[in-house]
Amino acid sequence: MRIAILALQGAFIEHEQILSRLGAETFEVRQLADWQQPKDGLIIPGGESTTQAKLLNDLGLYAPIKEAIEGGLPVFGTCAGLILLSPLHLGTMHIEVRRNAYGRQLGSFHTEGDIKGIGTAVPMTFIRAPYIEKVYGGAEALAEVDGHIVVAREGHQLVTAFHPELGEDTRVHGYFLEMVKG
Repeated sequence: MRIAILALQGAFIEHEQILSRLGAETFEVRQLADWQQPKDGLIIPGGESTTQAKLLNDLGLYAPIKEAIEGGLPVFGTCAGLILLSPLHLGTMHIEVRRNAYGRQLGSFHTEGDIKGIGTAVPMTFIRAPYIEKVYGGAEALAEVDGHIVVAREGHQLVTAFHPELGEDTRVHGYFLEMVKG
């Protein structure tokens, strides 16, 4: 199994490390030539969604990534990746998002929560995180924190408002790899 990781900005190396521990091969996508390699799935990491969206456009990656996701390529977006999959950018998921919902960097926090289909007491690290205000269409909420949706899935797309790559727990990434396997 070969997973592309968007490596324009953000916490992409941490995703590579977890996927490697789970036995998946990864490669970084920094330009269109990288994207054209064979892949079974894509991770869009946290970082700054506006910066990542601008780079996707500038590098000619926006349209091919959107087309691949719409064509069924499994994708996992964390934090900024969640925002990029929303109607604010790529528009492949039926979710309404509130950006920086938990405030600035000082509003960052860590908690644990239950995620439908993944498990209980899953570690969740929120850094300038968004949350999902609403799911509609085929999107389904999988977890909430303080009444706000923080994990959702729609078909072959998974998003988390938190950073599962910043801890030792591999369950969220394992769930994504199971999605990739179909």
